[in-house]
Amino acid sequence: MKLSNSSKFAFGIGALGKDLCYAIVSTYLMIYFTDTVGLLPLFVGNLFLVARVWDAVNDPMMGFVVDNTRSRWGKFRPWILIGTVLNAAILVFLFRRPDLEGPALYAYYSVMYILWGMTYTIMDIPYWSMLPSLSSTKEERDAMSVIPRIFASSAWLLVGTFGLAMINKLGQGNTAKGYSSLAVVIAAVFVLTILITVIFVKDRTSHEADAGQKAERISLKDAVRIITGNDQLKVYIGVVLAYNLVVQLAGGMALYYFKYVVGDENLFPIFTAAASFAEILALFAFPILSRFLSKKQVFAIASFAPAVGLILLLLSGFVAPSNVVLIAICGVFFKFGSGLTLGATTVMLADVIDYGEVKLGTRNESIVASFQTLLVKTASAVAGWLIGVGLTVVGYVQNVPQTAETILGMRVLIGVIPTVVTVLAFVIYVKGYKLEGNYLENIMRQLKTEKLDKVA
Repeated sequence: MKLSNSSKFAFGIGALGKDLCYAIVSTYLMIYFTDTVGLLPLFVGNLFLVARVWDAVNDPMMGFVVDNTRSRWGKFRPWILIGTVLNAAILVFLFRRPDLEGPALYAYYSVMYILWGMTYTIMDIPYWSMLPSLSSTKEERDAMSVIPRIFASSAWLLVGTFGLAMINKLGQGNTAKGYSSLAVVIAAVFVLTILITVIFVKDRTSHEADAGQKAERISLKDAVRIITGNDQLKVYIGVVLAYNLVVQLAGGMALYYFKYVVGDENLFPIFTAAASFAEILALFAFPILSRFLSKKQVFAIASFAPAVGLILLLLSGFVAPSNVVLIAICGVFFKFGSGLTLGATTVMLADVIDYGEVKLGTRNESIVASFQTLLVKTASAVAGWLIGVGLTVVGYVQNVPQTAETILGMRVLIGVIPTVVTVLAFVIYVKGYKLEGNYLENIMRQLKTEKLDKVA
């Protein structure tokens, strides 16, 4: 059954709200904690890491729960709605400055951040798990995969470009109030956009429920076998982890870089706007490039373009740190590559699920897709930990001019480390990924034959 354009739009717009939520946390939470609330960078970095240790258990378990859900609304939509409402509420409290001091303040934000991560999992895993059930052909999947990514990139564009201005306007000189007000606005948009997805998109498991079909439930032992027996899932994990570490580390350091190294935080929206527009352009270009280039060639561009952008940013920081054109060009290279990676990894996820079904004899979208949520949050945690520890080691002190050693450390954190990691992502892909060409076509053909046999 071909998916209608309205259904594609309704599914995609859900990514706008959820990524607005994730973008404000990823872009501003670290500097909100250190420069506005006054928490120690080392504590914040360790908090991000500890929260992800819990997610290593929590996220796959959520995938297990979703795959064993049976309802008249399918197995995905109920959890998407529940997770959204909870996560939106936690977001408001996360950016709220309570009347607490000392250990009580640290405890409050620790609890809120861990709860935010848990509730985001409840929503994010079933959202991306639903994608493979919406499209059954390679062509439709390639085209469909970029739609939610375009909405997601638009969310990052809005937060990165207008976030600081909205914080200043809504706060009217009170930065803490500005962050809190922006969080409330984003939470409301989040709920609204997900409601559109839940109401107007019907996944395949919903049709099965309507037809009275009962899907086989899986055990925890089966879930472990699905995870360990899919060799292409392991490659996917390596690629997505590396990619997200690049984006989260460079993105998390960007505001610190422009505020303290360049000396003008108003250049941050210029870098972010150029980067986000390039990412959206790359998502539109991905299906076109995929028709003329091999997956490996597309991924080579995706991996090396960010390296070019970040190296150029480092070099321009010595000769023309405030040059708006150079800063914009750096952002374009950085996020054009990440946009191609977003398209490529979204298709990879669907292909890995199909591969697992052929190899292991069972189709479990949510368990496999749970790794996407886990990896995004793990990369965010590692990046946050590196930033927190790195800033502490190089002697960072909030809201004062930094020493030469601190500035050098900031350059390494935003440019050198992400460049090395993005090259590593390409090496992992080339060495391990095999789901392309005739091999992938045979898998798709086998799945189609098996489905026809079941109908017959």
